[in-house]
Amino acid sequence: MAEVIWTEPALEDLNALAEYIALDKPEPASDLVRRVFAHLELLGTQPELGPNIPELRPNSRYRQIVEPPCRIFYRHEKKAGKLYILGVKRGEKLFQKRLIQWRARPTGK
Repeated sequence: MAEVIWTEPALEDLNALAEYIALDKPEPASDLVRRVFAHLELLGTQPELGPNIPELRPNSRYRQIVEPPCRIFYRHEKKAGKLYILGVKRGEKLFQKRLIQWRARPTGK
């Protein structure tokens, strides 16, 4: 089982998306957040569940899961037993490699 660790930018992404949805539909916004966390709980027990990100090379260590309307990007560090949630974006948004690389940098370096 992998420890699921949310990065601050990923939490901000999810919060911003939920706030936007809540402007018109508060209940569906809450449902989305619950679904995302439930999906990620499953991911902690099956870290390789998500497919590779199509915009990256096939053997990349970055993966995604889809919880409509979101794409949730993560990196699984097998040796450390950790799974880092790097970003949450709307499903139709194209993946931005530079954004994940920036978010994936270790802190303090």
